[in-house]
Amino acid sequence: MHTGTTLTQFIIEEQRHIAGASGDFTALLNDIVTAIKTISNAVNKGALIGVMGALDTENVQGETQKKLDVITNEIMIRHNEWAGHLSGMASEEMDDVYSIPSPNPLGKYLLVFDPLDGSSNVDLNISVGTIFSILRSPVPSRAASKEDFFQPGTKQVCAGYALYGSSTMLVLTTGHGVNGFTLDRDIGEFVLTHPNMKIPADTREFAINASNQRFWEPPVQRYVAECQAGSTGPRGRDFNMRWVASMVAEVHRILTRGGIFMYPRDTKDPSKPGRLRLMYEANPMSFIVEQAGGLSTTGYERILDIVPQDLHQRVPVILGSKNEVEVVLGYHKK
Repeated sequence: MHTGTTLTQFIIEEQRHIAGASGDFTALLNDIVTAIKTISNAVNKGALIGVMGALDTENVQGETQKKLDVITNEIMIRHNEWAGHLSGMASEEMDDVYSIPSPNPLGKYLLVFDPLDGSSNVDLNISVGTIFSILRSPVPSRAASKEDFFQPGTKQVCAGYALYGSSTMLVLTTGHGVNGFTLDRDIGEFVLTHPNMKIPADTREFAINASNQRFWEPPVQRYVAECQAGSTGPRGRDFNMRWVASMVAEVHRILTRGGIFMYPRDTKDPSKPGRLRLMYEANPMSFIVEQAGGLSTTGYERILDIVPQDLHQRVPVILGSKNEVEVVLGYHKK
């Protein structure tokens, strides 16, 4: 039996830090958490309820959608459209802004999310997750326009991700550090299990898709070559390489034990200098990583300072343990 703090308790206490916060924020987070529990259930049951496999459709990025991509997107919408906390939503799986249907009331927040990050792994039983970010609506109680979402990551009120692995975890920041909660299925509640998560400043682990090596820019080529040279190279120590192809799993490992994750700018497809979505992946994860003492950059600028120009804008991402990210940044400056 857990005697730990439940997520609901925690959120109510956190809200005391947020200027001008009403019960709205707590209620919105509770709705998101209910959606996450529902998604966790669908992911865990998987093939038993016939939700595995791919569809004949593509999302706005031209990626083949899995059945669970579409199902989890619907779950996030269904749980968050009715209560009057939001004036609009945006998702990696939808071309345009999702307007709150009438007669549902409109609220003062915006929600952006990737309902099932790493879904290419879902049929393989490798950890996948949900990433979300909450912004304030520039004009509360008015239906949100696309432009309302174009706020830099520094404006996020809250960011979090759920990890559906051997246990279901929820990792959250409201700008006062990072805390991790584990779903206790016996009581149906998330319980605080990882208070005040911190990323170690030093690491011997890097994560990158090495198959793209020939397309990387020189600073990243240099950094990875030096890591691979290990104790016989200029870094003087051996490194391990990781790559899961699920950003939630990659970031969670870094939060738990340190590391650096790189999806850098490359020349593979000149129309896509970066691969990860700024609003649904890079911004929420950068907020979490910075709040845990790490750094997050494109190699050229801090990710949280970028003003989005498009709902589905992509950016290069280099994040994780502070000292290693600074090494890569130093090579970019040269």
